[in-house]
Parts: sequence; C-alpha cells; structure tokens
Amino acid sequence: MSKKSKKKWIIIFVVVIVLVFIAAISMSSNSNGSKNGRATVEVKKMNIVDKALAIGSIEPVVEIDVKSKVSGVVGKLYANVGDFVKAGDPLVEVKPDPTPMELAQTKREVEMATIEMETLKKDMQRNKQLQAKGLISDQEYEVLEQQYDEAKLRHQIAQERLDLIEKGKVRIADTNIETVVKSPLTGFILEKSVNLGDPVVPLTSYQPGTPLMRMADMKDLIFKGTVDEIDVGKIKEGLSCELQIGALPAAEIVGHVTLISLKAKKEDNTTVFPVEIKIDKIGDAVLRAGFSANANIIIAKRDSVLSIPERVVTFRNDSAFVQVPVSEEGSQERFIKTGLSDAINIEVLEGLSEGEKVLEKKVKEIT
Repeated sequence: MSKKSKKKWIIIFVVVIVLVFIAAISMSSNSNGSKNGRATVEVKKMNIVDKALAIGSIEPVVEIDVKSKVSGVVGKLYANVGDFVKAGDPLVEVKPDPTPMELAQTKREVEMATIEMETLKKDMQRNKQLQAKGLISDQEYEVLEQQYDEAKLRHQIAQERLDLIEKGKVRIADTNIETVVKSPLTGFILEKSVNLGDPVVPLTSYQPGTPLMRMADMKDLIFKGTVDEIDVGKIKEGLSCELQIGALPAAEIVGHVTLISLKAKKEDNTTVFPVEIKIDKIGDAVLRAGFSANANIIIAKRDSVLSIPERVVTFRNDSAFVQVPVSEEGSQERFIKTGLSDAINIEVLEGLSEGEKVLEKKVKEIT
C-alpha cells in the first residue's frame, strides 16, 4: 500500500472518530432533559421576583413656564436652551412697545395731572393767607390740602406709567420695577418659546400670557407613567422599583413608588392608573426630561427557592398538580403547594425536592 493511500485512510478514520464523539455528546445532552424520550424539567433553586410593569417617562418634579407681567417685544435674551441659571438671574428683556394711542394718552394724563396739581397748589397758597387772617376755617383748609395730596399722587402715578412704557423701568418706593424677566428658580432652560422681536402678552388675572421659556430643576426627577388595572391592586406606595431607560440600556436606576392615582384613565381602550416613582439612585447616568422609560415595580421577591416552570403545573380547583415520571413509561400526578410566581417560574413550597424530574405537558396536535 502506498504512502498516499495510508494517509487517506488515516484521515477517514479520524473523521469517523470525531463524528462518533459528537453524536455521543449530543445523545448524552438530550438524555439529561428527557426520560425515555419524554421531556422533563428539573426542580432547582432560583430567585423569583414578582413585578408590575409601569410605562411612562422621566419628568422633573418642578417644571414651569416663565412669563412676563408687562407687554412689549423681546428686546434681549440672556439665556438659551440648556443653560444653567440661578434664581434671580436675568432671562429676557421685554422692550416696551406701546401703540401711538397709548403713548399719547399717557403723556396727556401726565399733563392733566400736572395742571390739576399746580392749580391746587396755588389755591392752597391763597387759602393759607386767608386762614391766617381767619377768613376760612381750619377744616376748609384741611380739605383743600387733602385734595392737593391726592392730585400729587395721581401725577406721580401717571409719570411712573409713562416712564415704564417709555424706558421700561421705574423705581417705586424702594422697589425697582423693570421689564427684565428674571429666573424664578435655580435650574436648566429646557425650551425657548420666543425670539428677538417677538411680541409679548403679559400675564394678568384675565389672560395666561406668552410663555417665554420653560425651565426645570433637573436635580429632582421622577418617573411618571401608568400601570394596568390588573396589577394596580398588588402595588402600594413605598415599593422599590428598577427603571429601564431605552436611551441608557446599561444604566442602573432605582426608585420607589410615591403616588398611585385613585382615578383610572383610558388609554387605547385599556384602563390604566397613573403612578409616580421617585428616583433614588442614578449612578453615573445623565437623565434628561422626556426620556421614555419602563419601571419594574417589585411586588415580592424570593431568593434561592425551589422552583419549576409554571407551564408544567396544572391548576385545578384551587390546587396545583404536576406529572412525575414512574418507571420507564408511566407517570403519576402529584399534588404540590405553590408560592410566588413571576409568570414564568413558580415557587414550590411542598411536594417536590431539589433535583427531582417533572414531566413536561404533552403538546396537543392541531387538527
């Protein structure tokens, strides 16, 4: 036999040995999960967590619209989206933009108030001399003096109003009134609703006013979402939660339930209950307002308990049963006492021991 032939037969022999070895491993692996061709599962210890799912988003606790109390147009912007500002920092300057009619009317009111005040002042000077000669009573002079003080006050109000619509600022007593809108809180600018030159409607008792900016304190965040009515009866305030954020899949974020609404609402023909979850720990993650998130509310948890897949359990008349293999082809129904379930695995309290085998349910053929 030539060397080439010997080499060929050696290669064939090695290939056959490898194939036999792989087949033996495969048969051994299949036999671990079955008994005489019957599929089984093993009773083993594992952790079981019963959870309720809430779907929602990350929102700041404090989020407000910044508005102006004076009318005009946007003259200057001191902050932009994403900026961090402190309470009292300037945000927007609203430049007065009175109509010609408003400006003319205000100026005429100042002139009329000036004339009235000067007239009463002259009357007071004349009546002061008459009072000294005893020609008018003290009471008459006091009435005239009161009229002069009121006229002086009306003149001051008219002048302050003119200064405000012309210059955009005025000082009343010890308070500076100006058209620069300042930040009401310390936080970040989330949105900017106006640009330079945009008109601004003031906030009054009769109108909501123009939103200038939207800002929030991003240090204090919560999860706002909804829970299905099937799960709402299982949860309560204070339960711990694990949050999963789609944009931050590796982030480990935990919190606890702070609010469960007493009133349901309809979403896509489904009854759900709003919930709020306080975020306690975010690690190194950077959260942003509006992030979509899911919250797993931990209802109950069991560590290292005997468990089997819930699919192999038959529930009948408030009792639970499994089929255990007997001899080579037989089986026996056994009563078990179950505990916590996570809808996939279920805790076994009585009836089975660790390492025992339980038969899978037979798959019904579709006819």
